Amino acid sequence: MTERIKIAWIYLLAALFVAVSLYFVVERNSYLIFALPLVFGILLLYVYSLDKVLLLISFLVPLSINIGDMDVGLTISLPAEAMLFGILVLFAGKLLYEGNYDRKIAKHPISIAIYLMLAWMIITSFTSEMPLVSVKYFISRLWFIVPAYFFAALVFKRSKNIHRFIWLYIAGLTIVIVYTLIHHAINGFSGKAAHWVMKPFYNDHTAYGAALAIYLILAVSYLFYPGLKKWMRTVVFASVIILVVAIIFSLCRAAWVSIAVSFCVLIAVLLHLKFRWIVTIAAVFILSFFAFQQQILETLEKNDQESSADLVEHIRSISNISSDASNLERINRWQSAIRLFEERPIVGWGPGTYQFVYAPYQLSKEKTIISTNAGDGGNAHSEYIGSMAEMGFPAAIILFILVGVFIYKGLRAYNRAKNKESKLLLLGTTLALISYFVHGFLNNFLDTDKLAIPVWSCMAIITVVDIYFADKQKFDSEEGSKE
Repeated sequence: MTERIKIAWIYLLAALFVAVSLYFVVERNSYLIFALPLVFGILLLYVYSLDKVLLLISFLVPLSINIGDMDVGLTISLPAEAMLFGILVLFAGKLLYEGNYDRKIAKHPISIAIYLMLAWMIITSFTSEMPLVSVKYFISRLWFIVPAYFFAALVFKRSKNIHRFIWLYIAGLTIVIVYTLIHHAINGFSGKAAHWVMKPFYNDHTAYGAALAIYLILAVSYLFYPGLKKWMRTVVFASVIILVVAIIFSLCRAAWVSIAVSFCVLIAVLLHLKFRWIVTIAAVFILSFFAFQQQILETLEKNDQESSADLVEHIRSISNISSDASNLERINRWQSAIRLFEERPIVGWGPGTYQFVYAPYQLSKEKTIISTNAGDGGNAHSEYIGSMAEMGFPAAIILFILVGVFIYKGLRAYNRAKNKESKLLLLGTTLALISYFVHGFLNNFLDTDKLAIPVWSCMAIITVVDIYFADKQKFDSEEGSKE
């Protein structure tokens, strides 16, 4: 009798849904009602299987579209950010109710560096020039970090979820790549078109290129992954080819530079150079730049090669700071950020405020044809300089600490790992993160879901593999998930 009642309810609800759907289609000419089962299904996942929601988000992030109003300073990427906020609320509620979290993950050096970053962000939100903007910025940063790092770290204790998360993003990104290349072809693969053909999925070719660089490195690491079936290896190889083609046609010079630097680090690792030597070499390059910056700038100013659809000419334009509008505007943003920093060097102007306060700090001689005073032309174009302007020099120091910690922990765990799977994941994610933070000298995207989710999830992978898998003879997800 009970089964009959259940069946009757199913038929009743189905009939009701059909009736309501017909009403909306015929009377209101609206088809949104057909999304109701999908929404209901996602809500059930939130209740019964939150880990699958995270995996679904990974697929949807590349396909999400920005919707916002610059007048109120609010932009949201749908549906990904709404779903991330749902995970943040449920996960935070669960932590408050149960009062426990994996202590090994909570005490990991990467986690501690993240605590420092968030703590300073809270402090500078109180001293902000625009507190409401900074609080909203801080909350948005939470709905990236908590789901993609702290919750993802728990999900990744089952190793299969690491692979699923990476490849679901690549699957969504592949759809965007196909869309972009078709639009690019329609526009004759012109250099100007390369800047916008990925819209509405990515705002411009720099964010698109940064994502391509991260996942190209991760996909290449899977070419050497042991135990893959033949069809899987074919899929991996095809993905690598697609990502290479996409990154070439993106004409994103910063992405190419970031991949080149990651490749140099890879060579250093394969040559078994000590971590301290890698850091020393990097420090020498940075100090040399500051010591000889005037001579370097004079040399660069002699290059007048503009951005071009021609690959060789486009590469040459990377160092053009005399006439290339993109490069000159980036320098304009940096100079404005430095002036903001000089005025408030300790606490900055507040998280997320740069785009609203930088306009008066531009000099007319530094402005370009693409400069704007409206606050709608992007941010400081540098994770490091932007952090200094918004949150003072402590923020930049904390960011450098975070970068140093993930590189150190990633490469150290790679060296001690006892199974090839852990080695490849650690090396792949560390190099992918290096590519982003090299890119971060020239752009900043950690306030967007498109790059924040890959970056924080890669850090979660390093943390989990370091704690649970690196010391095992076999890459055993079941043992890790029981910890």
